[in-house]
Amino acid sequence: MQIGLVGLGRMGGNMRERLRAAGHEVVGFDRDPGVTDVSSLTELAEKLAAPRVVWVMVPAAVTEATIDELSGVLAAGDIVIDGGNSRFSDDAPRAEKLDRFGIGYVDVGVSGGVWGRQNGYALMVGGSNEHVERLMPIFEALKPAGEFGFVHAGPVGAGHYSKMVHNGIEYGLMHAYAEGYELMAASELVTNVPGVIKSWREGTVVRSWLLDLLDRALDEDPELSSLRGYADDTGEGRWTVEEGIRLAVPMNVIAASLFARFVSRQDDSPAIKAVAALRNQFGGHAIHKN
Repeated sequence: MQIGLVGLGRMGGNMRERLRAAGHEVVGFDRDPGVTDVSSLTELAEKLAAPRVVWVMVPAAVTEATIDELSGVLAAGDIVIDGGNSRFSDDAPRAEKLDRFGIGYVDVGVSGGVWGRQNGYALMVGGSNEHVERLMPIFEALKPAGEFGFVHAGPVGAGHYSKMVHNGIEYGLMHAYAEGYELMAASELVTNVPGVIKSWREGTVVRSWLLDLLDRALDEDPELSSLRGYADDTGEGRWTVEEGIRLAVPMNVIAASLFARFVSRQDDSPAIKAVAALRNQFGGHAIHKN
């Protein structure tokens, strides 16, 4: 099958290679002249035989502009796939906009990171049955071998919604491992924290790929001394908590893990300063001044 792929970074570039290894013809476009196959989206469209399929794999901040530009070079019967980490609420308006040109739209939540080229990508797909069926050869090539790693989650928007929840769960899982790591590191009893983490990789109920990656990080830096205790967030955790609020679904663990990332960015917490000031005011408790 022939497909256009826009965005050839860490994810998109590896996806291009996995698709090619499966026998598909991939025409890639990227702003980086060192990796692109064509010089523009117009040339990309010209290289593809109709009806065309174009997979967009760019940062969320430029997805809208990229899809708008594609709508000017594609035609009725073509399909645009957004495989980036877009907010699910953007999908229906995009689908409606493309539908005016007769262009289909499918949203795909993609998980697998830089290991996807080797292991396959978990795909959570939103779109019509007709469009998804047409794209199955591409999905089959990208997903891991076997019965798992793919779902047609529902209509347009369901793919990105599922990926949002996936990433919210990821926040909670990572933070649970992180708290366990810190507690053992503070303990007077555990003298081989990396060894304990490594031992959990087989035969335990907490084994997972994330645990494997923590073990790998500790092999490289047993005390993580080269890192700052600072964690960014890319939006999906916030969106998950926002949906929990909208639907009155408790998000205790995911919300706490998101807020922990906010705490990581504070050198000196204004909230805790206020707590210290209040304790001093009402009870004369000692305070620590700069």
